[in-house]
Amino acid sequence: MENLHKDRNIWARLNNPDLTIEEADAVIFGIPYDKGVSFRSGASLAPNELRKITYTIDPTTERFESIRDMKILDLGNFDGNDIPEISGKLEATIKKCIENKKLFTMIGGDHSTTIPVLQCIDKYIDGSLGIIHFDSHFDLCDEMDGDIYSHGCTQRRAIELKHVKDLESIYFVGLRSIESQEYEFIQDKKLNILSAREVREIGVEETCKRILARMKEFDKIYITIDIDGLDPAYAPGTGTPQFGGMNARELLDMLYEFFKLNVIGMDIVEVAPPLDSSSITLFAARKIVTECWGHLRRKSCNLRI
Repeated sequence: MENLHKDRNIWARLNNPDLTIEEADAVIFGIPYDKGVSFRSGASLAPNELRKITYTIDPTTERFESIRDMKILDLGNFDGNDIPEISGKLEATIKKCIENKKLFTMIGGDHSTTIPVLQCIDKYIDGSLGIIHFDSHFDLCDEMDGDIYSHGCTQRRAIELKHVKDLESIYFVGLRSIESQEYEFIQDKKLNILSAREVREIGVEETCKRILARMKEFDKIYITIDIDGLDPAYAPGTGTPQFGGMNARELLDMLYEFFKLNVIGMDIVEVAPPLDSSSITLFAARKIVTECWGHLRRKSCNLRI
């Protein structure tokens, strides 16, 4: 299990552990940490459980395109007892990915694992950073049960970063829940929000039009995908599911459009295998990863996107 990331057969047989970051087309790694949860745990198992279901797929996308020529480097997992420790371990990797303009994907872990990634990005980029936050929750709590690195604090910590100008640097998509302290916090502030209900009302095309119009103002974009942004019908294996979410088709179509932006990294978090009936949520995460690699390849080859 420790060396699963070195298996050449994972990730549709695209993984090449002999590559350097400079040589790879895209990099992937896990952060198996779920001490930031406020309810049900299990997300720490997601990185390895996800790898284990990538043997059997072909290197193709839903648009019937081959990604067989892509060079993928799985760097394994970054462990730690807390978020600051994980941030320290990640720093050199994120620095090298940014310097070499390599798309990287992080597999969590709970949503607190996005915090060290954003902290490391902030140290090594120039210009502004915009964040697309796909989730059923705002994650704008200042703390939860005394923990400032809770999975409910992800974007509150983000707006403290140098290259995230303010709350308007984040686009919240798919939301349908709010904590009392978040409600108080946002009362006098401007936010970019399209709730799950609003997405359904205006449709994916208009949703993407609005998001792209706002996020194209930023030099670099990070996409964070909390799997509970999907309705539990499509992703039941997560710690805090919220009824009334977006569907799989809506998310996949949005990601296609989002890659028109300068996406430097992304993550998928809050997949909890012990709570995942028939591995439905793991399969959703797998699809998201490979489809985004397809968007990257299409973009790098100057194909239509």
